[in-house]
Amino acid sequence: MERVLGSVRRVWTGKRGWPGRFGRSDRGMTTSEYAVGTIAACGFAAVLYKVVTSGPVLSAMQSLIKDALDAKF
Repeated sequence: MERVLGSVRRVWTGKRGWPGRFGRSDRGMTTSEYAVGTIAACGFAAVLYKVVTSGPVLSAMQSLIKDALDAKF
């Protein structure tokens, strides 16, 4: 009985045969994970765009660029 259990354990833990592939860890993302990641990235990009194009941030960036271009060396 122990010999049979040992063989089954080796097969399902990946030490022999194709069924062991079920026990390995995933290294990449699945399609649903890509979809969730893409939606999250798009949402973050939309929020970042709104922040950067807001009045105070836009004027601060314009002031920073103007000061950098007018700098004396």
